[in-house]
Amino acid sequence: MTLRKFIVAAGLLLAAVTAHAEQTIDIGYQRSSTLWILLKNDGQLDERLKPLGFKVNWHEFSSGLLSALNAGSVDLHADVADAFALFTQAANAPLTYYARENPSPSAQAIIVPENSPIHSVADLKGKTVAVSKGSGSNFLLISALKQAGLTLNDITPRYLEAPDGVAAFASGNVDAWAIWDPFLATQQREHNVRVIADGTHGIADYNRFYLATTSFAKAHPQVLQVVFDTLREKGQWVKANPQQAAVKLGPLWGNIPPETVELANSRRSYDIVPVNVSELAEQQRVADTYYQAKLIPKPLKISDITVWTPNNK
Repeated sequence: MTLRKFIVAAGLLLAAVTAHAEQTIDIGYQRSSTLWILLKNDGQLDERLKPLGFKVNWHEFSSGLLSALNAGSVDLHADVADAFALFTQAANAPLTYYARENPSPSAQAIIVPENSPIHSVADLKGKTVAVSKGSGSNFLLISALKQAGLTLNDITPRYLEAPDGVAAFASGNVDAWAIWDPFLATQQREHNVRVIADGTHGIADYNRFYLATTSFAKAHPQVLQVVFDTLREKGQWVKANPQQAAVKLGPLWGNIPPETVELANSRRSYDIVPVNVSELAEQQRVADTYYQAKLIPKPLKISDITVWTPNNK
């Protein structure tokens, strides 16, 4: 009985130590966070982090993402567009860049109705254009106008979040709309629209960045390594299995038809790579443009960001 009691006590002690050792990792994502939402759905990342003693808490943000990023209220953040990341830097948020998705320049575009007399960006002069303020599409619009010899002063920007842009565009209350996927793909598949410009030809690369709270990144580099490797694998899987990925994502994106998801995914690189400050000239261009447009309150040096680099990449 004494030996049995000892074994039971040892087992309880081990369980208590294990429970105490388990830590929680809070991960923030949006419905548009393709790779995160797939990983959440299949539990792959949860399983890979268990041996490191971490239990994942997933937090979906439909709004308030910027506040969460600036406050460092979650440990890891899903991908955010290049322009959006600048607002966190401008706020001196305690964040570390731990991964980047290679450019997807055609994943956002300026569209007009099929029967519109607008056939080029130059034709936007004097027109009303819907765009989400501070988004990657906002930079796309400014950059496209610049290439056409125009500025925002030559058009009437109507700053609308994407769901409101759907209604304004459908009702004809705006002449054009600068928007990203999958809203772009939905318009192309379900409505008669034309693309007058996307990010190609040097207009807007459209990089996406993954961010971590700096204190977490410093304390747990081994977690970031697992996350980086898992994201890269999932990105490769999406590109190698476009139809299967579309079937999985359609319901997770709000019951979007798989064909629409596949079109949107065909324009995203999903190529996860390390963040190298020397390769962020485009990000500096976005920052300079946003400062000139008074979208951010101060000039930024992209070289000031904090970066985590994976091993052997």
